[in-house]
Amino acid sequence: MNERIYMDYAATTFLRDEVMKEMKPYLFDNFGNPSGIHEFSRIAKNAIEHSRENIANALKCQRKEIFFTSGGTESNNWAIKGVAFANRKKGNHIIIAKIEHHSVLYTCKYLEQNGFKVTYLDVNSDGIVNVNDVINAITDKTILVSVAFVNNEIGTIQDVDAISKVCHDRNVIFHTDAIQAIGKIDISLDKYKFVNLLSISGHKIYAPKGIGVLYIKEGTNIENYIHGGSQEKGRRSGTENVYGIVGISKAIELACREREEENEKLRELRDYMIDRILKEIPNSRINGSLEYRTNNNINVCFDGIKDEGILLALDLKGICASSGSSCNSGSVNSSHVLQAIGLSPLEAQGSVRFTLGKNSKISDIDYVLEELKIIVKRYRG
Repeated sequence: MNERIYMDYAATTFLRDEVMKEMKPYLFDNFGNPSGIHEFSRIAKNAIEHSRENIANALKCQRKEIFFTSGGTESNNWAIKGVAFANRKKGNHIIIAKIEHHSVLYTCKYLEQNGFKVTYLDVNSDGIVNVNDVINAITDKTILVSVAFVNNEIGTIQDVDAISKVCHDRNVIFHTDAIQAIGKIDISLDKYKFVNLLSISGHKIYAPKGIGVLYIKEGTNIENYIHGGSQEKGRRSGTENVYGIVGISKAIELACREREEENEKLRELRDYMIDRILKEIPNSRINGSLEYRTNNNINVCFDGIKDEGILLALDLKGICASSGSSCNSGSVNSSHVLQAIGLSPLEAQGSVRFTLGKNSKISDIDYVLEELKIIVKRYRG
């Protein structure tokens, strides 16, 4: 097997040809600084504003509500810190789920060191936040609720409509990390009208790394994030990443336009892979909800495997996947997401996440399954 099989699309994606084609002129010919007054600058500035309009049309919001960032982590940081510091006279209480991405969790830990109180909501065994838990957690000091639209590890889809309505009815700002949601489910903002803030990352949807979007609903009280210039209406200063902005604009357009067709294909592949794993590998089980799950996510626990060697074994066979664990400085820390849904640390370390995308096909899954059966049997001894 010479060709590598990529099943880690939730980690990052390749750059689509259509996206690169849009970007290329701004990498070479139209390289002007958008803040200048000459023609090169005007071309770059027009590209930014056209991209902003294009994204607003795709997401069904106003162009003035779209702000460009360096990626999903920055978008999440801006949303949470910006709301916290802008509204601290009103209250100091924030609510998030225990399974949020680290860019949300660690930002809230930082805010706890600066006088804010954070409630971390439990989830059920499928990774679902109970809307009643949100209601019960809100106090007169609550200023922000942040719940990811889709979990990055287990693909669980939250009831953002219900949670955002609860927040709206109680005059609490609601933010959702939609980085794993866009292109997988409909996140049109005319449908989710009570969402105040929404984060997107380019490299998860076949755009380049280093570019993201933060949707800020008009009227949301949020502090400016980076100071030093007039870019992004003075809210996020710094010379704009023009080619990145053009790239993410095209990628969002394509993701929204192709969503239904792409998801039909991914659903068939995902269900085929899940069915074969559960039937052909004894003592295996899917982590997270089977009903409320994105069509590209397969997170599976193999009972009896107690380390991450399975990932290395897959890699040696040309298969790229990821784990529910993170490795920092040589020490393995079990996934906080998998532990939150009830797995033990050892079970979490014996879990693997496969995520599918544009180049995935049945023959890839067939090869992965044959190798996976051998590897799991070997590691179980």
